[in-house]
Amino acid sequence: MFSRLSRSLARAFALRLGVWYAGLFIVSAIVLSVVTYGLLAKALADQDHDVLESMLSRYAVELGRAGLPGLRAAIESDAGLGRHERLLIRVVNEQTEVVYFSAPPGWSGFDLSSLDRPSAVSPRWATIVGPPVGTSLEVGTVTLPGGVNIQVGRSSHVRDELLTHFRARGMQVLGLIVVAAIAGGFLLTRGGLAPMRALETTIREIIQTGRFDARVPITHSRDPLDVLGVRVNEMLDRIESLVTGMRAALDNVAHDLRTPLTRFRSVAEAALVSGDPARAPEGLAHALEEADRLGATLTALMDISEAETGTMALRREPVRVASVVDEAFALFADEADDKGITMVVAVPLEIEVVGDHTRLRQVCANLIENAVKYSHPGGRVDIEASVTGSVARLAIRDAGIGIAATDLPLIWDRLYRADISRTQRGLGLGLSLVKAVVEAHGGQVEASSQPGRGSTFTVVLPARSV
Repeated sequence: MFSRLSRSLARAFALRLGVWYAGLFIVSAIVLSVVTYGLLAKALADQDHDVLESMLSRYAVELGRAGLPGLRAAIESDAGLGRHERLLIRVVNEQTEVVYFSAPPGWSGFDLSSLDRPSAVSPRWATIVGPPVGTSLEVGTVTLPGGVNIQVGRSSHVRDELLTHFRARGMQVLGLIVVAAIAGGFLLTRGGLAPMRALETTIREIIQTGRFDARVPITHSRDPLDVLGVRVNEMLDRIESLVTGMRAALDNVAHDLRTPLTRFRSVAEAALVSGDPARAPEGLAHALEEADRLGATLTALMDISEAETGTMALRREPVRVASVVDEAFALFADEADDKGITMVVAVPLEIEVVGDHTRLRQVCANLIENAVKYSHPGGRVDIEASVTGSVARLAIRDAGIGIAATDLPLIWDRLYRADISRTQRGLGLGLSLVKAVVEAHGGQVEASSQPGRGSTFTVVLPARSV
């Protein structure tokens, strides 16, 4: 049902987009055609007026210079040269009598009586409509001193035929434009919406299969829809990482809590099986201790999973490394004193990083706790910090039991504890949490060790530029 609905919506959107494109294209073509037709009609009319003005000026000069004989000679000369085969020439005296008339054959159908009225003399141009229907005669009039009018007219028949031909061809071209606009709108819409169809296909595949490994095809162009596909793929990468992390976290929690739950059950069963009421408080105390350890294990596992999947909420702010170290140092100062361990702190006050103060303190506390826990009585723990370029380094060095080379790559795994450390209490999650939190801050943690000579853990974080 979803796929049918999405396809119908896509078709509706594509149809609207194609109609908008075709409509805009067709309207633009019509406007352009109308403007072109108007400019052509005006250009032809101006051309006819220029010819009439030239004739009027010439004949007015001849009439004023040589009278009617001179005018007649000029007209006959132009007629012999074929200059006015479509011209009407009239001379009207001051008594509105026609003293000269010359017109091509077939012009007798035009009613020229309106030109004899004085009111018709004042306009420069007059248009007389006559048979055949649709043709007109444009007449220009020049009034000479003494009231004599010279009138030169020209039929618009040729111009009308040209404009009629232009209209006919324009309609044919407009029809082709409509077809091209519809076809072009379909093709452009189909091609332009291809990324959206690919996006819809990818989302439908994810919904149907429940898998997040499908990706939108990318053309690596600057097209906004292609950029949208890139962002969707980034979102899918993020979702896939989160889902994979959640599944892995659930698997790890189910696996890692099996041993603490078994131990918890064993303590409770031992107290019940013994049948000794005096052992009940001791059994409850052990059960409560195991419950606390179980809760701590669960919290640590969830923190690790959140850090590894990028969902851990980090309150990023400028953090002085010295203050974080001092707070973590204070937590284990008494334990170090009890074992006679000397702790030397060399952390300059000006070193700062950007991160979550609480989480960074947790990192330092875990590393300092391990250093104190696995150091020999009367030993020494050094805590140093430095800045190299844009990188801040925090090193915690002890002279304790050390870590075997075979165990060193495995110390970051959840619940891993080397054989030499199994006599010490712990969850086996401290270093896993340290690594996850440091990497969530964009840093890394390194470890080096020699059995019997101690270990060095180095936290590398981007330094805050001042």
